[in-house]
Amino acid sequence: MQNGKIIKKVPFPSPNPHVELYEVVYFSEGLAVKGMLAEPKNNKVYDGFLYLRGGIKGVGMVRPARIAQFAQEGFIVFAPYYRGNLGGQGQEDFAGDDRWDAFSGFELLKDYQRVHPKRIHVFGFSRGGVMALLTGIHKQDATSIVTWGGVSDMFLTYEERKDLRRMMKRVIGSPNKYPERYEWRTPLYHIDRIQAPVLIIHGEEDQNVSIEHGKRLEKRLEELNKAVETKYFKGFTHYFPPATNREIVVMLCEWMKRQR
Repeated sequence: MQNGKIIKKVPFPSPNPHVELYEVVYFSEGLAVKGMLAEPKNNKVYDGFLYLRGGIKGVGMVRPARIAQFAQEGFIVFAPYYRGNLGGQGQEDFAGDDRWDAFSGFELLKDYQRVHPKRIHVFGFSRGGVMALLTGIHKQDATSIVTWGGVSDMFLTYEERKDLRRMMKRVIGSPNKYPERYEWRTPLYHIDRIQAPVLIIHGEEDQNVSIEHGKRLEKRLEELNKAVETKYFKGFTHYFPPATNREIVVMLCEWMKRQR
């Protein structure tokens, strides 16, 4: 079956009167995976926006209000739940083969009737930062990439997040025993293949994903003469206050629309 092909599309209650939401089942490497689609209530053609969530399983699950917020800024937004979640087939493996759920989501947007097929943007939050960068590496026709509080180095995540080590050992294995699995999941090793401009947004007091992830990504992109911009925020953690959050959403959406 074709990656990104929609199998089922069911209306979902929308918290935003200007945005329609749908829960979608789509193909990803032979699996039926689920996600959420948000589109402005009209018939216009828009840029596509691939929203890559953080967390794993129920933690960090896609929030309807969040993707509706981005759709209201003038995008058709698709957010994969990742395999194995909310009734989808397969097993999530933390930026392993589940990266195909992001790649297939990119194809879903390219083929979607109301999306400009040559204008697909990729956004990742937290663990979704790795997914966004891996998508940009694999899909070199991405228009832009934004990583917000995003992971860029899986070795560093294992080091910093003692609370995640048990899960990471179970899902991936130990980095001492299986360094190649962590290298495969770390975009910094393959970032030379990215063609799209990258915007890095990070709170300097982030305890979930340290600012070091943003700095390492920025340094590597600059070394390779890639287009990169940064917005580092003093005094902010992984989660920004609602008013600032809204301002950053508008800012990053305007930045995306300026990319060519």
